[in-house]
Amino acid sequence: MRTAIPAWEPAEATAPDVDWAERLDRAHAVLRGRRIVALTGAGVSTASGIPDYRSPGAPRRTPMTLQQFLGSAEFRRRYWARNHLGWRHMDSAQPNAAHRALAGLPGVTGVITQNVDLLHLKAGSRGVIDLHGNYAQVRCLSCDYRISRHRLHAQLEPLNAGFTARIAGRGALEVAPDADVVVEDTTDFTMVDCAVCDGVLKPDIVYFGESVPKPRVARAFAAVDDADALLVLGTSLTVMSGLRFVRHAAKQGKPVVIVNRGRTRGDELADVTVDVDVATALARLTDDRRTPTERTR
Repeated sequence: MRTAIPAWEPAEATAPDVDWAERLDRAHAVLRGRRIVALTGAGVSTASGIPDYRSPGAPRRTPMTLQQFLGSAEFRRRYWARNHLGWRHMDSAQPNAAHRALAGLPGVTGVITQNVDLLHLKAGSRGVIDLHGNYAQVRCLSCDYRISRHRLHAQLEPLNAGFTARIAGRGALEVAPDADVVVEDTTDFTMVDCAVCDGVLKPDIVYFGESVPKPRVARAFAAVDDADALLVLGTSLTVMSGLRFVRHAAKQGKPVVIVNRGRTRGDELADVTVDVDVATALARLTDDRRTPTERTR
């Protein structure tokens, strides 16, 4: 379950490790020749223009909770209005250097991602498990009917003619982490219910206060079991849904390498921690894991 909290406080700003290159050399030695499963968080996608809750310098934001979404029709209207304006920002986002480097990192057998942006798939990574779901699907909470976000948009657009233009006319909108934008005036937005049973539609994303589906968790644990090492990238491991895989790998005696800007809840379990930008780290690890002949190509 993703723990619900009143608001996310940005992580304390830290300077990159002065010995980050040496630490990455140690990480390379730990990972060399091993089958690697990666666990990734929002820090991997910020360079693609997708904001997060925890990066140093990020604004203080209150995340969506399942209780809020279920408890108020007005709250759901507000969310869908904001999502209607913002989901295409995530849909149009492209993989950055970190996504591409991870997709090309030798030995990686799978990627467990806490992100909902589908950028690992766009980059060509294989064995991707979207732990918290993804922005591109919507489901009914009553009958489990599913519809793509593109199809839902096509239904919502004619019902809300002029809404996008009216809001956009006020100037630039702040993009938020949940595939939405920051806007308050949403009372005139019209939402639709499930086409099958008139139930409540919800993005196929795991909200705070909601449990990750058990089959998905089992797949993630199996990916850790199948690997020889765990590489954690761009996550502070604040919520248990990601931290449990670090604990699981450490309990099995498998090496854990953590690369993140700032401290994480898993640092004490790691064999190597590196406080540096994930793209910088992955570029070096990708190069270091090639043979001398390959490096000259």
